[in-house]
Amino acid sequence: MCPMPSAESTPASVHEPDPVRPTREDPVAAAGSELIGGPLGRRALLGTSWWTPVRVIALVAIGMFALGLVQKAPCYNGAWFFGASSQYTHACYSDIPHLYQGRGFADGLVPYFDRLPGDMEYLEYPVLTGLFMEVASWLTPGSGTIQDQEQWYWMVNAGMLMVCAAVIAVCVTRTHTRRPWDGLLVALAPAFALTATVNWDLLAVALTAAAVLMWSRKRPLAFGVLLGLATAAKLYPFLILGPLLVLCWRAGKWRAFGTALGGAAGAWLVVNLPVMLYAFDGWSKFYTFSQERGVDFGSFWLILGQNSEDPLSTETVNTLATLLMLLCCGAVAALALTAPRRPRFAQLAFLIVAAFILTNKVYSPQYVLWLVPLAALARPKWRDFLIWQACEVAYFLGIWMYLAYTTSGDAHEGLPTDGYHWAIGLHLLGTLFLCAMVVRDILMPDRDPVRRTGDDDPSGGVLDGAEDVFVLGPARTEQPAAHFEGPQVHWGKGRQPNGSL
Repeated sequence: MCPMPSAESTPASVHEPDPVRPTREDPVAAAGSELIGGPLGRRALLGTSWWTPVRVIALVAIGMFALGLVQKAPCYNGAWFFGASSQYTHACYSDIPHLYQGRGFADGLVPYFDRLPGDMEYLEYPVLTGLFMEVASWLTPGSGTIQDQEQWYWMVNAGMLMVCAAVIAVCVTRTHTRRPWDGLLVALAPAFALTATVNWDLLAVALTAAAVLMWSRKRPLAFGVLLGLATAAKLYPFLILGPLLVLCWRAGKWRAFGTALGGAAGAWLVVNLPVMLYAFDGWSKFYTFSQERGVDFGSFWLILGQNSEDPLSTETVNTLATLLMLLCCGAVAALALTAPRRPRFAQLAFLIVAAFILTNKVYSPQYVLWLVPLAALARPKWRDFLIWQACEVAYFLGIWMYLAYTTSGDAHEGLPTDGYHWAIGLHLLGTLFLCAMVVRDILMPDRDPVRRTGDDDPSGGVLDGAEDVFVLGPARTEQPAAHFEGPQVHWGKGRQPNGSL
């Protein structure tokens, strides 16, 4: 038997880099394509017209975003301003118009520097998100009634967030160069359209998607800078540095990781340090608020608390949630170091962010935006993606119907507490289901839709096709599934901890 070739002498893919056509690989995509004429033929000429995948997907994303704006029309036309529960019964609530006045933008107050008159002393958002909100307020006309100004503020923010949505779709489309059509998972995700303008999360999601694209192009410094900026807009993006650390450890890519870490820390400091120095109380409000905030909507902690005669204190929940997250981090690290093949970067990034969502003491409906781009890269399978999205849409409707119930007085219009608990359960089960599919792909790489077509780790950058230098547990020979007849990719068996091949 001839020896297995090394990663240096063997390309990561045994195929020519032809685009993967999902209508030929995915039964659900093939069935859905019947709406536009059926699956793409093998003689189709790709890339010969203006309608490239990137342009098509960007336009689809903008179109779906616009449909999300239409869904908010009942609130724009009055439900945000009249009636206690109508914005919930129409499922069109958004924080944006309410916080225009509630966080001092209508009065020209400077975020973090000026104290707010209400219960919230300072703006409770990270610095880059606060800057985004402030820029939108500069573009909002100061004339007319407060209702007119709030409507304008929402529209200005919607326009800026639409740019973020297009950036996300383009970045996901370009990250896996042989699988551009996977970007349609993001563009057509119903929960994405429904939650895009609930809050300002799309800014951090866009920066994170751009960072992942840069990592896939072997540009660790650009990745780090963008990820640092994303963390300055929302806390969750820094979590993906953990999986990257473990993957670079397994592949021995310490220089790339160090460059990324330095870029992230530097970019975060450049944005945060001026506010930290001159308005520390305002800057720290986001972090103290996150710590002091009690158990809130969407978490399993809420189900436990509402079904207990003696609910856990906030401090206890903080401690337990932190311990659970640390356990999940350990499990992801163990998976990364013991898997038969090194997991793909997008797979572990999805798992760690999903773990944070599942263990956190609050799950706002727009948090699904954090996972959509990562899910499209980690598990580009339409059936599984749509099952998860259906659960998230059910939760989106459930939380608003529950709030309608709690704000409608004796009328009790909406979803009672028990029903809302079922909605939370659907969200949790849907996310766990997709996590289970990703873990299965890691343990059985031949089931991974990306690796089935001959790729290794197209979003992995320097990790793509690299040898292993550190692996825990017994080295296992890669065994393809009996039913699998696609191309096999051999890479990175490399050096085990004892130095043998």
